[in-house]
Amino acid sequence: MALLLEEEVFHKLDEIVKKYETLGYRLADPEVIANREEFQKIAREQGELMPIVEKYNEYKRTLKQAKDVEEIINDPSAELDIKDLAMEEKTVLEEKLEALEKELKELLLPKDPRDSKNVIMEIRAGAGGEEASLFAADLFRMYSRYAERHGWKV
Repeated sequence: MALLLEEEVFHKLDEIVKKYETLGYRLADPEVIANREEFQKIAREQGELMPIVEKYNEYKRTLKQAKDVEEIINDPSAELDIKDLAMEEKTVLEEKLEALEKELKELLLPKDPRDSKNVIMEIRAGAGGEEASLFAADLFRMYSRYAERHGWKV
C-alpha cells in the first residue's frame, strides 16, 4: 500500500478538521451573525481551511477504499476474476493516495503573509533610445505571459 502520512500529520489534520467544524458552528451563532466584522473574519478563516479539510476527507475515503480492496485480495473465497480486478484497482488507488498525500503536505505548508497582497510594477524605457524601448517591451511581454500562466490579472 502507498506510504501513509506520519502520525503527527494525521493529528494535525484532525485538529484542522475540528477547528473547521468549530468555525462552522460559530458562523451559525446569532451573536456572530450580528457582528459583521467577526462573521467575515470567521468565514475567511473557515474558507482558508476548506481545501485542506476537503482533501483530507478525500484521502480518508481513498484509504478506506484501498483497505476494502486489500480485504478482497486477501479473501481466500474470492474468485480469481474478482481478485484480478481488485489488484488493478489497488494500483490505481495507491497512485491516487500518493498524489493526495503530496497535495496534503503542500496544503499544510505555512502561508506566506505576502500571498494576499498585490504587486504594482512599472516598466519603462530608460536612457538608450529605441533599444531601451524594445527591451522594455520584451520585458513587459515576458512578465505578462508569466502572470497569465499563473492565472494572475495584468
